[in-house]
Amino acid sequence: MDKLETLWLSMGIANMEWGQALMMSVGVLLIYLAIAKKFEPLLLLPIGFGAILSNIPVAGIAGHDGLLGMIYSIGIETGVFPLLIFMGVGALTDFSALIARPSTLLLGAAAQFGIFATLIGAIALNLVPGFDFTLADASAIAIIGGADGPTAIFLASRLAPDLLGAIAVAAYSYMALVPIIQPPIMRALTTKEERAVVMQQMRPVSRLERITFPFVVLILCALLLPSAAPLIGMLTLGNLLREAGVVERLSRAAQNEIINVVTILLGLAVGSKLSAEKFLQTETLGILVLGALAFCIGTATGVIMGKIMHRVTGGKINPLIGAAGVSAVPMAARVVNKVGQETDHHNFLIMHAMGPNVAGVIGSAVAAGVLLALVGN
Repeated sequence: MDKLETLWLSMGIANMEWGQALMMSVGVLLIYLAIAKKFEPLLLLPIGFGAILSNIPVAGIAGHDGLLGMIYSIGIETGVFPLLIFMGVGALTDFSALIARPSTLLLGAAAQFGIFATLIGAIALNLVPGFDFTLADASAIAIIGGADGPTAIFLASRLAPDLLGAIAVAAYSYMALVPIIQPPIMRALTTKEERAVVMQQMRPVSRLERITFPFVVLILCALLLPSAAPLIGMLTLGNLLREAGVVERLSRAAQNEIINVVTILLGLAVGSKLSAEKFLQTETLGILVLGALAFCIGTATGVIMGKIMHRVTGGKINPLIGAAGVSAVPMAARVVNKVGQETDHHNFLIMHAMGPNVAGVIGSAVAAGVLLALVGN
């Protein structure tokens, strides 16, 4: 009888708690959204599967000695996985649009306003019973507004590791919802005439400019904001591999094998933080609400800066491209192009939107560096 009791107590069904069952359901939902709705499938699928694994009773897969726990320790706690992802992003991204029109840096910078506005909002939320965010927690939550998953994970692993699961899920969920969240904000803040503006073709960018640009960005980072050097450094390394033209094998590896393997492991590691005891807390709801607020504010401020540039340049800039200042590359640029074509089917804005889109990647990394420098110590 004792053996039967021991066998029963070793079974998952005997140890399953309602929270674990709920979080396993959340994992299934994430996988459904990835497969059926194609919402950021490269991340949501492994995150969802990691959530299921981490909530299996008794198995301890997400524990310190479990598989997911070890992956988390190796890749997230050290910050290696987000940095390798940034190298892949750099290798995949063409910076020519930003080089050809440097003024779009202002749009990328404006879109980061949502990060700092949400930082204040997270601190203010402490006035509501049940919330107790420290300045470090608020900083990690606010970076969701940059719509940059790797940056959000990197900063959260440094400032608020206990909130990493909720922050990562919020960041990638809102990135996946870019085509749904952004268009209403863009239409509300612009007129039909502004959306119909046709921008002039950008000048050609020389190979020397493309090779020099990563060094310029890295030097400025080293001189002004060393705390952002890990993210900016890996981004510029990846871009240099792409533009150098003499290391095609390394560039292809950064764009394919390395980023693909790291994406799988990163998703599983994030999923390990979706265990019931860590995720089912009041703070999680606050993070999801604040993340949405940050993303909406970032989109709005980018469009508003686009309207200002539209006025200053005498109508040469289409304000819609400001929405691409959030760093969801290249999805935000595609959304800008789609909204622009609703007004004029012959108006192609995607290349013009890539400038602020790339600026947003740099801007979110800089914002993370600022927060890390101010709060990390």
